[in-house]
Amino acid sequence: MQFELNDAMCEMSELTQKARQLKQTIFTVICRGGGGHIPACFSVAEILTVLYHRILNVNPRNPKDPDRDRFILSKGHAAVALYAVLAQKGFIEESLLATYGHSGTVLGGHPDMYKVPGVEASTGALGHGFPFGVGMALAGKLDGRPYRTFVLLGDGECQEGSVWEAALFAPQQKLDNLVAIVDYNKLQALDRLENIVSLEPLADKWRSFGWAVREVDGHDIGQLAETFMAVPFAKDQPSMVIAHTIKGKGISFMENVPIWHYRMPNEQEMKIACAELGLAAQI
Repeated sequence: MQFELNDAMCEMSELTQKARQLKQTIFTVICRGGGGHIPACFSVAEILTVLYHRILNVNPRNPKDPDRDRFILSKGHAAVALYAVLAQKGFIEESLLATYGHSGTVLGGHPDMYKVPGVEASTGALGHGFPFGVGMALAGKLDGRPYRTFVLLGDGECQEGSVWEAALFAPQQKLDNLVAIVDYNKLQALDRLENIVSLEPLADKWRSFGWAVREVDGHDIGQLAETFMAVPFAKDQPSMVIAHTIKGKGISFMENVPIWHYRMPNEQEMKIACAELGLAAQI
């Protein structure tokens, strides 16, 4: 029992370190590339770390395995976070990340499934990735495939009508091979959700649509691992994970500050961010 506890603690420590490295990579890539959604990427870093390094059945040596798990980043503007974790897993070369933001790169501001190995859907038009994922999950059921489909949505994205149409459809089809995750950082572009279109009571809404729902701290590696390992939460029901996150988590002056939605740090801010991320001050 003690060995199991020690192993679990070591694994959580390793995942925490990978999440930290992921944020370092994201920040470096975006700053060198000249633009990107740093806070939106940081709010999902721990989620992506746990999924790719603990949960998803994927193999970079066989990225088109018909029985692989599928992951769709429906909030496609956080593409750099996806590129960074795909590089960690070996789907793309680390050196490719240096081309982001430069002419001729395959790493666009939104992910392209035809150009980047490991990208399951070209996303960025909010409200499209989630229905796409529902279709993938349905295809898996109809084909008798063992794979699961995970879809990560932004909370502002949940204002889209296409999201709720798909949310109605999935339980009717008993898609317990589908896991949706809402990055609930409660900020949308340059303001707070409550000042634009409030989603509350979010968990109750999904439950009323027939989803099995759990809420989790989206930056707690242990909670995330335990939650994702428990899917499906109920037989014949799709699973919804509402991950309470902080936009910009990891850089103090970006956390929960709407103006940082798409903005680059100045020289002084760069020094602060690098110090907090454990990076060299010169990027």
